[in-house]
Formats: sequence, C-alpha cells, structure tokens
Amino acid sequence: MNKQELLNEYKKQEDKIILAQILDKIEFSKQREKLENTDFLDMYQISLVKSFLKKIEFSNYILFGGFENSERKILIIYPDKYNQDMITKNYNKILKVIRIQLIEEDMGKLTHRNYLGGIVKLGMKREKIGDILVSNEGADIIVKEETAETLKNELATLTRFENAKFEIIEYQDLREQIIKVEEISIIVPSLRLDNFVSDLARTSRSKAVQIIDSERVFINGQNETKSSKQVKLGDVITIRGKGRFVVKEFSGSTRSGRTVVKIEKYV
Repeated sequence: MNKQELLNEYKKQEDKIILAQILDKIEFSKQREKLENTDFLDMYQISLVKSFLKKIEFSNYILFGGFENSERKILIIYPDKYNQDMITKNYNKILKVIRIQLIEEDMGKLTHRNYLGGIVKLGMKREKIGDILVSNEGADIIVKEETAETLKNELATLTRFENAKFEIIEYQDLREQIIKVEEISIIVPSLRLDNFVSDLARTSRSKAVQIIDSERVFINGQNETKSSKQVKLGDVITIRGKGRFVVKEFSGSTRSGRTVVKIEKYV
C-alpha cells in the first residue's frame, strides 16, 4: 500500500498532515541513517500516531517528553543501526528545559495558565512546547532545543516575569515531580464512559457525549470515542481541559442500583 492509499483512510486533514510528515521522517531516517524527530504531540496525536505505526508495522521509534509520565511527547524515529544507548545519548540534543525561578514574594502566585499564557502571547507555536511543570518556586518548561534560547530571552521580556531568573538546563535536572491527588466519589447508573465523563466534567449526559465525540477523552492514554465503552477498575481517564482521573474502587451500590465509585483526581 502506497503513501496516498494509507492516508486516504483518514478523514481529518490535520491527521493526514501529521501522518504524512511521519512517513517522510521514516524515509529520511532510512536514507540518511540518522535520527528524525517530530514536534511535540498531544495525547490525541500520540494515540493516532501509535495506532498508525502499529498498522504499518513500524517499530523503530520512541515517544519521549523529558520524563516518564509526560503528557506531551516527541516522536523519535531511528534507523536499524541504532541501539538504546545511542538514542538516549541524543535526547539532550533534542530537548532542553527552560527553568523560571521566581523571587520570594512571587512564589506560589503563578499557575500553569500564567506560564502557558505568556508563551502564547509571544506567538510561540504550541507544538514547540512540551509539558510545563509548575511549582511554588517557578516552572520548568520542556522545549525543543532549537527554540530554547529564543524562548528564554523572549519570556524574560514579559512583565509577569520581570523579576524572575531564567536558565536553560538539561532534562535530567527537572525538578522532582510531586503528584498530588484528591479522592472523590461519584455515583453512576452504569459503567459506561459517558456516565463517568458527565460526573467528572460536571456536565450533562448529552454534553458528555459531545466531549467524547470531539476526541477529548482518553482511557489509559488511548483516545476513546465510544460513549458506551465500559470503564474498568484501574482505568486512567483523561478529559482534556478537565483533568486526569484514576478509577480506584467500586465501593458499593445504592438502593436504586447505581454504582458508587472512588476516584483519584490529579490536582
């Protein structure tokens, strides 16, 4: 099956563009016998790409975002002659981290939205930016190496960061991530995905179906568009714009037969 036939199976133009670029990079990697990499992919794109690469039986790739549980990742394609050590040694040539260190009186005042808003204001394309890891002291922003110096200098011109200190560091020096979770309980009429999305996103059942149809819901990192999908114990449900949730326990039933579910919500 040729390139055009492979892409014709996808309806969305943006999906075709991404997959066409990846096919080109696979070809370049083979011809030049060197690593090729994409910009950062979001969760939907990661799911799309993994499915596509499995379909064409291509396995010479790694998805990497700077740390194990990163949400945004780049796709690294490598030729047959590369082993894991050779690939890992190249990570620092692909990714860098911009560290923003706030002064004491500003600590704890800025959120993820403040940092991302600053980047958007500067006109930087979102696909050039990986995860933004926020702490009381500031933020570590994972970026492609090619944009690190420019973005660092431009961020320093923004009023919100006028007293902050900026430096470029290696991804290995990321601040240790402290995962905070909050335990909540929801009550669902059945284990269908749309019931979970409705409760977790605090919206109506019909709106929940729209959210699922718009490809904003992921189960264990895979995009899920089937509203009737049955949720299982241990599933990680991610709703773009709403958060990430882990199904921890089915803790009983109400008199009306609804299921009580304990959820861990990442905060």
